[in-house]
Amino acid sequence: MHPNYVKADELTKPVIDSAFRVHRHFGPGLLEPIYQKALNRDLTLEGIASKREVKVPIEYRGEVFDEYIRADIFVEECLLVELKVVEKISPAHIAQTLSYMRLLDAPIGLILNFYEPYLKNGIRRLTLPGADN
Repeated sequence: MHPNYVKADELTKPVIDSAFRVHRHFGPGLLEPIYQKALNRDLTLEGIASKREVKVPIEYRGEVFDEYIRADIFVEECLLVELKVVEKISPAHIAQTLSYMRLLDAPIGLILNFYEPYLKNGIRRLTLPGADN
């Protein structure tokens, strides 16, 4: 089992609760950065450490590239949260999130689609292969 799996698993509920509060306040369809800032603020108020726009370095065979990716929100250094405002979560969104999870060594990831009128229909929980064994 991944050493941070239990911690990340326990954080999923309070993070989703925060996302529900943000969604109830703003409703669906705003720009992603608004939800990102609001969710990060809500997590802070709930006493949950999180970082926005985390730069994830890309390394290949000993070289760290100048290019990097940005993860939306990284919670307690173990749970990745990717925010979307799209009609439907696609396989590309899932692949992207899993790649970010691998690069950050995050055992669990959440994709939260704020486009949905009912946020519960826009939540996707992902686990790195083997992280829960």
